[in-house]
Amino acid sequence: MRKMSRRNFLSDSLLFLGSTLVLPVNLTTKKESTVSKYKDSAEEYPSYIKLERTGELSKRVKKLYEFYESCTLCPRDCRVNRTKGQIGKCQASSKVKVSSAHPHFGEETPLVGQRGSGTIFFSNCGLRCIYCQNYQISIEGEGAEILDQRLAEAMIKIQKMGCHNINLVTPTHYVPNIVCAVQKAIPMGLQIPLVYNTGGYEKLETLQLLEGVVDIYLPDCKYMEPEKAAKYSSEAYNYPHYVKIALKEMYRQVGDLQVDNRGVAIRGLIIRHLVLPNRIAGTEKFCKFVAENLSKTTCLNIMRQYRPEYKAVDFPEIARRITRKEYAEAITWAKENGLVRLST
Repeated sequence: MRKMSRRNFLSDSLLFLGSTLVLPVNLTTKKESTVSKYKDSAEEYPSYIKLERTGELSKRVKKLYEFYESCTLCPRDCRVNRTKGQIGKCQASSKVKVSSAHPHFGEETPLVGQRGSGTIFFSNCGLRCIYCQNYQISIEGEGAEILDQRLAEAMIKIQKMGCHNINLVTPTHYVPNIVCAVQKAIPMGLQIPLVYNTGGYEKLETLQLLEGVVDIYLPDCKYMEPEKAAKYSSEAYNYPHYVKIALKEMYRQVGDLQVDNRGVAIRGLIIRHLVLPNRIAGTEKFCKFVAENLSKTTCLNIMRQYRPEYKAVDFPEIARRITRKEYAEAITWAKENGLVRLST
């Protein structure tokens, strides 16, 4: 379970102010790399380095940037030309916008390790959930537009600070910029895993272009019923359909979570499922889906920290925190379906 909200951590973050990175006073960069050498993995390096060596990464960047001309990166299928300034549901342009970047110690234990997860918060979001705890970033668009080169430099700074991974939070609508930045960062020495930290509203075509780029997938699974998704996530009625496809594809690409000899994640899938009041998230169906379609050893974080943020107070059925009974019920469903790897 994450120990603190992302929003509350922002005051201690690495903030992007225009083109300048401001480091917090209690953190210093290190010349000596502390990244994992993947001794416990079949791979000797993160997967994106292999793609760069074969020339495949350049092809991926080109294909991904073509999406911006008629954007179908996510299931909204807005088909706007973002290269000409048109914006769709996510409100993002073709220039990457970042709110903050910092070592984060409130993520899942395998991601945090001893030195933290190098979290980059991207502004805007295609889901626009009415209870979003980071609505200032995801809906109001807090942040600053930067060049892909600056994003690459931020990744390197995070690595030098000793973080175990680059944690890309709400990345879907900026995937072309992100993969381009990764390519730019490789000659600068980038060699830690990429974490794709997403709301789960993904297109298969986009995920297929991320195969071999992303080492660790960290998706949410928010709802199992279309009417709930439509009501609480801005008419995203097709969310359950697409999240199921996305989870299967992510699992196909990276499989169960693998950790090194320190217990730090190096590859695999971690699924987050936020328990909502009154069974709105469809937790029982979610557990059954994972058990029957992925693996009973899939790493899950069944989260209890829901709180009514943003516009949630206008919806009585979710205008409260969950009860102990509701959370215990969720854990019981996981165990009844044979799911044995519950993360915190």
